Amino acid sequence: MPEIDEIRRLPPAARFILQGGRPVREAAGKSFGLAVPEIACRAHADAERAALWLGPDEHLLLAPAGQNQRLQAELSAALQGLAHSLVDVSQRQSAVAVNGPRARDLLASGCPLDLDPEAFPVGMCARTLFAKAEVVLWRRSAEEYHLEVARSFSDYVHEWMREVNRSDYP
Repeated sequence: MPEIDEIRRLPPAARFILQGGRPVREAAGKSFGLAVPEIACRAHADAERAALWLGPDEHLLLAPAGQNQRLQAELSAALQGLAHSLVDVSQRQSAVAVNGPRARDLLASGCPLDLDPEAFPVGMCARTLFAKAEVVLWRRSAEEYHLEVARSFSDYVHEWMREVNRSDYP
């Protein structure tokens, strides 16, 4: 059986958990340069940044590494006077990308979500389990997925994927 085209660890990134209502999302989006999703389980992204819906009034903001201090300052200024929480979680998490025509099959072998394109379309994201590790799974394109995983589980998740990719999964 063909293997996945690519399973790779992604480079470090600036990561923030943003909590707050609509005024917070709107102000943060203007400052961040990218709309913060209002629709459940959706992500907005451009070439460098992403905003993922994690729960009611909770979002994950992703940007290239090294932008932490500047982003925190800009977002804090934009959110001044609004009830919110903004926490830098850059050191807490890492990311893995899975890409290829069999990426969905590989992920489905360790994830309880229905990853059929009708149920989990491009742009969707969700907190879930993958091989017993809590992850945020985001479908970036038809054949590309992004997993945010706790740093302490990063090696486990990456090696689990590589092993399943070498085996004869359905």
